[in-house]
Amino acid sequence: MSVEVDQEYRPREDEPFMNERQREYFRHKLLQWKEDILREAKETLQHLQDENQNHPDIADRASSETDRAIELRARDRQRKLIAKIDAALDRIDDGSYGYCEETGEPISLKRLEARPIATLSIEAQERHERRERVYRDD
Repeated sequence: MSVEVDQEYRPREDEPFMNERQREYFRHKLLQWKEDILREAKETLQHLQDENQNHPDIADRASSETDRAIELRARDRQRKLIAKIDAALDRIDDGSYGYCEETGEPISLKRLEARPIATLSIEAQERHERRERVYRDD
């Protein structure tokens, strides 16, 4: 029983929070993001396979290996991002999407628009980062 969301729709603060239309909007946004990441990963894999050649010059080989390592690190970050996107999609399905894991309060629509995988409100995220800094400085 999904609601159709048109291209121009943007969630607004004056609507009921995480109504069906907003959930479908964010579901679509997350699925599109995941699709883009997977497409880029396929392109990277193809590029790495095409680039798999022996460079007679040691400097060219070193440069190529460095580029390859950077691309693989970026792909690993994207793989982790896909896991977060899948977790956000699960939260949409179970009704907990858009609510702070720490306080249970709604996460602002602006924050969700900017970071659709957010699990903490801005205030909770700031507290978390402050605690992280304190422990990291020890």
